[in-house]
Amino acid sequence: MAGQLLNPNLLLAVPLAPLAGSAIAGLLGTKFFGNVVGRTVSHTATIGGVLIAMIISIMTLMDVMNGSTFNGDLYTWMTIGSMKMAVGFQIDALSAMMMCVVTSVSLMVHIYTIGYMAEDDGYNRFFSYISLFTFSMLMLVMSNNFLQLFFGWEAVGLVSYLLIGFWYTRPTAIFANMKAFLVNRVGDFGFILGIGLLLAATGTMHYGETFAKAGDLANMTVPGTSWPLLTAACICLFIGAMGKSAQFPLHVWLPDSMEGPTPISALIHAATMVTAGIFMVTRMSPLFELSDTALSFIIVIGSITALFMGFLGIIQNDIKRVVAYSTLSQLGYMTVALGVSAYNVAVFHLMTHAFFKALLFLGAGSVIIGMHHDQDMRNMGGLRKYMPITWITSLLGSLALIGTPFFSGFYSKDSIIEATAASHLWGAGFAHFAVLAGVFITAFYSFRMYFLVFHGKERFGLAHAHGHDDHAHAHDAHKQAVAAHDHDAHALHDADAHHEEESHGDAEDDHGHHGLAPGQKPHESPLVVTLPLILLAIPSVIIGFLAIRPMLFGDFFKNVIYVNAERHPAMEELAHEFHSAAAMGVHAFTTAPFWLALLGVVAAFYCYMINPRVPAWFYAKLRPIHTLLDNKYYMDKFNEVVFAGGARGLGKGLWQIGDRMLIDGLVVNGSAKLVGWFSSVIRTGQTGYIYHYAFVMILGVLGTLLYFFPFWQA
Repeated sequence: MAGQLLNPNLLLAVPLAPLAGSAIAGLLGTKFFGNVVGRTVSHTATIGGVLIAMIISIMTLMDVMNGSTFNGDLYTWMTIGSMKMAVGFQIDALSAMMMCVVTSVSLMVHIYTIGYMAEDDGYNRFFSYISLFTFSMLMLVMSNNFLQLFFGWEAVGLVSYLLIGFWYTRPTAIFANMKAFLVNRVGDFGFILGIGLLLAATGTMHYGETFAKAGDLANMTVPGTSWPLLTAACICLFIGAMGKSAQFPLHVWLPDSMEGPTPISALIHAATMVTAGIFMVTRMSPLFELSDTALSFIIVIGSITALFMGFLGIIQNDIKRVVAYSTLSQLGYMTVALGVSAYNVAVFHLMTHAFFKALLFLGAGSVIIGMHHDQDMRNMGGLRKYMPITWITSLLGSLALIGTPFFSGFYSKDSIIEATAASHLWGAGFAHFAVLAGVFITAFYSFRMYFLVFHGKERFGLAHAHGHDDHAHAHDAHKQAVAAHDHDAHALHDADAHHEEESHGDAEDDHGHHGLAPGQKPHESPLVVTLPLILLAIPSVIIGFLAIRPMLFGDFFKNVIYVNAERHPAMEELAHEFHSAAAMGVHAFTTAPFWLALLGVVAAFYCYMINPRVPAWFYAKLRPIHTLLDNKYYMDKFNEVVFAGGARGLGKGLWQIGDRMLIDGLVVNGSAKLVGWFSSVIRTGQTGYIYHYAFVMILGVLGTLLYFFPFWQA
């Protein structure tokens, strides 16, 4: 049934309010229409639009929790035979929860941007972009058909491209946004193939109608092959999720996307866009449940991402890149949960992660402001006493990330670990090892960042700081050891990676100075920056405790997420072991994940606070591994040589053989030469003598007789 709030006009206001704000800031606030409105109008319009969307989203969620739903078309775009292409909304517990996450995080980012982008000339344009992104993401999560899903899918990709390359005068930003765009096109090619397979088999693009035919799809094969059609379609759909949600090997775009301003790192690359793939697979649970092969494929990809992307976070020196690799690893956790049919747990971790990862990104941005746009953690230290609000909120975010008992990340992360142990699908054993090992790795790199930034000796405002000079200046034993640990990684960076320190700093070109000058001290960020940190810290601590029972073991996702409990018993086993959120938190102190996380924190404290020579020793002994990690498993080089090189080689081959030899040489020039040769032969008979013409005529008659009356067949 449709509740009182769930009427189409009110729901339509959710995506259209941010779109209206985006239009005001993007058209009237830029040179496009001559800067008709100023900064105040631009940020007021966009923040107002997102605020309206958030309020209606919260009202919608409350109505949905009371049993109301909505599923209907609002506008028919095109009808082809029996297939209808429409714009429509499917509002249930999953989409209502996603609407609240998207709009609340987006609102915090909008407010934060007022302070963060205050000195940037593209202020109004930036607000227009992030509001347009919010519209695109809402259209994606509210859709009730594949056409609208694909529209939102591509729209968030387009706006992400615009935001990553926001500072379009920087070569590294242009390189990063083009890389993101191209890698996502690879995933989107698989995504549209999956949609096409389902459309060809069912004749509809509507979710409900497709799910109703899932049983028939399970018995079909891809035409001309013996491949199960549903498995092929699900894997193709998941390839789309691999691109958007940055799963191995289509993850390479996300770390480079840190070239964009920090607010979009929080909005797009932590809380919303990268979770679109997780949302999509969860929405398609009636299809994925019928293909164990597709689920096993998802498990393996997620496990590789969760484990191996975490390793890369350990050696990063750029504060935003550490958080970026953390995002990759956590997306791997969500993907593993999808693979073991714990869809509830995946979207639960999606929700908790959205808050604490947005908090960590915005906290990193606050540190960057305080450091005058220096992002190198080796130039920080001791910021705790200068930036107390940033310090305490970042600590809360880090504790949530590593799964500290009673924090939000603990409930979702531990549930994923337990779900992998309960699954019997192929690949679940490796997944369980990967997510367990990832607990220690996450704790280590998270608190490595925390200790280097907020504790220890002050390493800022020195004459030979990193980012100004490639050589570490050892002012004390701590600085020397940290520098020794990471020096070669810093020196080995190519032009692109080196530019991360030179030009990553937001609005650095306008400031003219990079980092703190000698004797200069950091400062706490203004209220417009710290208020979103405080507001995000609250759900980062409590939302897991409050939401675990209804989202995982209650009826919140009833009739929304479908699980075949006989074949995939993970959720049933979790429900059997769960008693209460409080009991789960208390019990955690006796489990392996807690001790692994504690060990990671202690190891980070010892290595970077007590005895900083330990990382330098490991670096000296494990230099080949460090080089492998520093080069990101050579994935970029592999893509450059194999895919980019292969594309160039194919293009060159098609040009030389196909274009020059076949088309120009044979078809165009060859036909001209053939006509010329034939003409030269014919011309020999054009002498002007009658007997020559008579001879040619006789030959023609003879040839005609032989063709129509062949004597040899008589």
